[in-house]
This record gives sequence, C-alpha cells and structure tokens, in this order.
Amino acid sequence: MNGATALVSAASDSGIDVCFANPGTTELALVDALDKTRSIRCVLGLFEGVCTGAADGYGRMLGRPAATLLHLGPGFANGIANLHNARRARTPILNLVGDHATWHLPFDAPLTSDIRSLATPVSGYYGYVGEPAACLPRLSEAMRAAWTGCVSTLVIPTDVQESAVAPGLHPPAPSKKINPSFSGESVEAAARAITSRAGSIILLGAGALTAPGQNAAQAIAAATGARVFAETFPSRWDRGASIQTVPRFPYFPEQGLAILKEAPLVLLAGAKAPVAYFGTAGLPSELAPAGTILSFATPLDDAEAAILALAKALGVVATPGRAADLPLMPSLSGRLDPQTMAQTVAALLPDDAIVVVEGATTTPFFFGASLLSRPHTVLTNTGGAIGQGMPVATGAALACPDRPVVNLQADGSGAYTLQSLWTQAREGLNVVTVLCANRAYGILRVEFDRARIDTTSAVADRMTSLDNPPLDWVHLARGFGVPAARANTVSELAEILARALAGKGPFLIEAAMW
Repeated sequence: MNGATALVSAASDSGIDVCFANPGTTELALVDALDKTRSIRCVLGLFEGVCTGAADGYGRMLGRPAATLLHLGPGFANGIANLHNARRARTPILNLVGDHATWHLPFDAPLTSDIRSLATPVSGYYGYVGEPAACLPRLSEAMRAAWTGCVSTLVIPTDVQESAVAPGLHPPAPSKKINPSFSGESVEAAARAITSRAGSIILLGAGALTAPGQNAAQAIAAATGARVFAETFPSRWDRGASIQTVPRFPYFPEQGLAILKEAPLVLLAGAKAPVAYFGTAGLPSELAPAGTILSFATPLDDAEAAILALAKALGVVATPGRAADLPLMPSLSGRLDPQTMAQTVAALLPDDAIVVVEGATTTPFFFGASLLSRPHTVLTNTGGAIGQGMPVATGAALACPDRPVVNLQADGSGAYTLQSLWTQAREGLNVVTVLCANRAYGILRVEFDRARIDTTSAVADRMTSLDNPPLDWVHLARGFGVPAARANTVSELAEILARALAGKGPFLIEAAMW
C-alpha cells in the first residue's frame, strides 16, 4: 500500500464520502487511489473555488466533512475565498493538496510556492506529510481538527504519495464529531441577568437557529421583555411556517447601533459579539455598549441545548409558530423587481427546501417575504467573499439529494463561479438558480451612496456597471449544460419557477431587472 492509498482509505474510514476535486500532475497517485478504493465519491469542479464552496455547502448541511483535492499552491489559492467563508461558517473540511516531490522542491520549479503561508489564514489545522510514515498520523490530526468544525489542510508531496507505507500501529482517525455541550453555570448566570434587565437583546448564532431554538428564544423574549435576533450571516437557519422565526440583525452599523444603544444586556447564544461589517469613520467597531455582552454559549457549544435550558430555567414554555396561510403571490401583472422576485420565490418555495442566498440587495426582501413560507433552511454568505452561492448550492444538493435547492443569486457574484453550473449538470443536481440580473454590482452602488459618492460619475459607474457588454445568463447556463429561461415579468417568473421546481435536475432562471 502506498501513501496515497493509505490516506484515501483512512479518510474514508473517518467519514469522508465525497471529494470535490480539481487535480493536477502532483495528485496523480491520489486520483489513482480514489479510483482503486472506490469508497469516496469523486466530483469534478472546473475551478477550485467551486470545489471549496461545494465542500462548504456539503458540510453545513450534514455536519460532517467533505474532502477537496487541489493542485499545489496556485490551485489552493484559487479556492481560498470560499475556504474563508467556510472558516467563518465553522464548516468541517479536509483539503488534500499535492506538492512537488521532496527532493524536487529545492530547484524552485515554476509551480513551487509557499503553500503553508497560503493555507494558514483559512485553516484551523495545517499539516505537511514529509515522509511515508507520517501519512496516517497527519491524516488523523487533520480529521480530528476537521470534526471540531474547522478547515483542515494536508499537503502531500508526490514521492510520499507513491512510496510504500509500512504496516503497523497508527493512531486511528476519528470518524464522528465530538458532541458539543454547554455550561450550566453560564445558563444560570444568563437567567439571573435577563430577569433583572428589561429590554435585553438575545442574539442567536447558527447552532440556536433551529426551530426549537428560535421558538424557545421567542418565548423567553416574550416573558422577559427582551428582543431576539439572528446573527446577520448565519451558516444555516431554519425558517418558515410553524417556526417563530426571529428577525435578522441589521447589516448596516447605524441600524445595529440603534437597536443596541439602550440595551442593558446582550445575551449571546452561539453567536459572536456584533461588530460593524466595515470600519466607518465616526462609528464604533463594537456595536454593543461596553459591559453589556454576556455569552452563555459559544459558537462551538451546543447553542440549541443552551437556549432550551435557559427557557427551562426561566419556567418558559416554547410554542411553535402558526402554520398559517402561505405568503401571497405578488400581482402577476406587476413589475419584476427584487421585491416581487422574492415574493414569488417565497410563495412557490417547496416544503423542506434549502435556499442558498447570495445577493446583498435582494436577500433582505426574501427574508421578509418568506416568514410564512413552507419550512426551509437558509444558507448565507458567512464570510462576505462573493462567488459562494452557486458552489454552496452544489454541495448542499449533493449532501441532501431528497431536498430541493433554490439558489437566490446575483449576476455580479454569480459570474465568479458560474462553472458550478457544469458540475450541477454533470451530477444531475436538483438546483434551481433564480438569478437577479440587474446588470450591476448593486451593493457597491449602495455603499457609494452611503459614502456620498456619485454613482453616475464616470469611474464609479464603470466600476459598478455590468451592462457593457451585458451578461447573457440564458446562453451562459446552456453552454454549461443547464437548461435556462429568461423571465421579464412576474407572471413569467411564476410560470417558469413552478415548472423548474416540478422537474428534475438543474435549471437557471434569469430574472431580468434592467
């Protein structure tokens, strides 16, 4: 058994069942090992950012790591943006990165690079397998870290992949996540604090944004006079009818400051303390008043259990939201814009759908419109690096083939990783992409306006406009093998979306808003 086979077999034994790959010459032995073992499903991505984003979506939905197979430092660098998002989401991922043979590195061949420096900022664990005997110990370390909810990166030179691995005792790689817990003392402290401070704020992280977690938090808020919010960009968020879905904490710092300025207490349940997304002159970076933060469950704790324990400590009984009427469709004769697009999707959303949102100027409309949609799970852009929507939707669809996936996508960010469509077509994934085509970097124009910079000036307009030449998303999608259609009206969007959701395989709808 060579090093590559040992690594692939051990990764499979430790819970890896899919590998999103864009391999090159330094990964040949690993590809051969994947072929010979056949225990890990191999999914090809045409760009490394597709692979890393898909691994993020897969890990968020199943809570277990997927692997990526990347080519040296440049290949890893192509995937860094979505690994940044995955790190922020605390998604478990195992990156396998090939490198030059150890004896070839001193000659500084063209693809030689400092992979450690590239990988460390987005990896909770970095390991280099410098000799065959280190294959299984390093893999065990990498998997142990990944199962704690982080990105693990393992670099394997070609000669190590090809060399024989002597049989013997090796540390076993863990095969499941260590169940998180929470501090009972912290919950008791939170109960004492919230009962004595009316007007408190409860901020829920992804671990508490389940149906039971939100129902409990809303009951606590009602009993204590507190207000409850979801963190602005949670890694996953259960929403819809029968859930007392909490509102999202604002993106813009002025709005966040207004909410928090009078709060005597900010309770964190699986969330980090709120900070401004960008530094703005004259505004504080930390949005909560000094001395008001109390965390009773960290992002690594069992935040759902903690919020349920807090409800029990307060003697509060959680009740589910009402399974009431579905959201109303907008007027079919109305104008197609971000709001009517969001309302149409919310009204037609299938039961138990996964909704991947990427579109800063359109997403808020969907959050408002979908409160009474059929129950669904939302995945957001946790790290702000755009180009995550299509890859994350791809990984989520592979993780949950029995659940429909809807990707609310923007045209600017979609252009970063539209190669995802090819993987969706090749794998036959049930992903319906609804793409808001406003032919602009909309959020950048909003930020220009906030900074009192004229967006119609020559340079600002040229840096935010996508209409010269315009992107033809129908033909782009078809070129990657995905059926597509353009909707120019609400009526057309409703008809095309209903047909796409009833079908099998991927489909893209270009919602024209120019």
